[in-house]
Amino acid sequence: MKKTFRIIISALLLLMAGAPAVFADEAAHEAVNEALPLWSIIPFAGMLLASWIGTTGAAMLLIRPVIRANEWREKKAHIIIFFIFLVANMGGCLTPLGDPPLFMGFQRNVPFFWTTTHLLPILLFNMVIMLAVFFLMDRVFYKKELAAGRSPQDILKSSEKEKIAVEGGHNLIFIVMIVVAVILSGIINKQTGGAGWVVYDDCVFSWGSITECVIIMIAALCSLLTTKKSTRQLNEFTYAPIAEVAKLFIGIFITMIPALAILKVHGADLGFDTPLELFWSTGILSSFLDNTPTYLVFLQVAGALGQTTGVATTVGMVGVKMLEAISAGAVFMGAVTYIGNAPNFMVKSIAEENKIKMPSFFGYIIKWSLPILIPLFILDSLVFFVFV
Repeated sequence: MKKTFRIIISALLLLMAGAPAVFADEAAHEAVNEALPLWSIIPFAGMLLASWIGTTGAAMLLIRPVIRANEWREKKAHIIIFFIFLVANMGGCLTPLGDPPLFMGFQRNVPFFWTTTHLLPILLFNMVIMLAVFFLMDRVFYKKELAAGRSPQDILKSSEKEKIAVEGGHNLIFIVMIVVAVILSGIINKQTGGAGWVVYDDCVFSWGSITECVIIMIAALCSLLTTKKSTRQLNEFTYAPIAEVAKLFIGIFITMIPALAILKVHGADLGFDTPLELFWSTGILSSFLDNTPTYLVFLQVAGALGQTTGVATTVGMVGVKMLEAISAGAVFMGAVTYIGNAPNFMVKSIAEENKIKMPSFFGYIIKWSLPILIPLFILDSLVFFVFV
């Protein structure tokens, strides 16, 4: 029930994020494409936004402007890939609103701003390294584009000048409604102890989730009724990515049930009792399974270790470093594959819809994740979970 509900939330966020359309004049367009340091601010801003409207919301809100700003380029897959790394995953680590696993932790008495204070150093460390790598790589690709005779002027000459403007900006109100709905869900579930409508046996649709669903549906309906069709057309919005991701993740959720059931029963027998082990075990499984149940399983494992100090959760006392490791592993390593986090595949689908050639599933892992993300996570391990 919860997994299906998350697909609905992702679809509705994509619907509303596809409504605001941004237009810029020639000077603004040149500034974005010619000033590389300024271009690096876009993923930086997206990372900060992701912690407050979710990785799905931030990714869907910014991906089309990013694609449009780089429309003149021939080689731009690297921009989309780093967008997945930074905005669709890592940026969601600072609040429970950023990523579903952290929200599940919040519902189990992890303080709302705990992740803000404890994961911020890890995020800043990763952000500096990733933005530096992106800047250097993009600089090489940028110079190659200019050497091949392509420049932002190619697009500007073939299109009319437009002043900077936002059309359909009222949809931001509906995105705020979603944020409020998520917070209310957590508060209601805490107050009611997770009680709700019993669907079947021990499958319960909590009152908090029902409230969240109703508010989000209202926001989506208001967006459809109040946004001009031409605005979505200008933003090149289609329902194809929603349908593709829904089919994929329904299949993933069904096939991963046995694996998660085994993990839930035997998770405590794995012997993971250090932050380093929890960081990598949570992260690797989150890369190929859904990160929310993986987070919950290892949170229960950590809660059963008999810690006397740390964070008092509903599953037991969890050591601070243990919780940092589980949280960082679940959120950061969702970027290792396209299926590690729902926004990853949505961003890929939207990019391909805009004629950007993206790497295959294994191509993404071999050419990008293994050489870039894995060394970064090894550094994270050494700095934050070994030499501490």
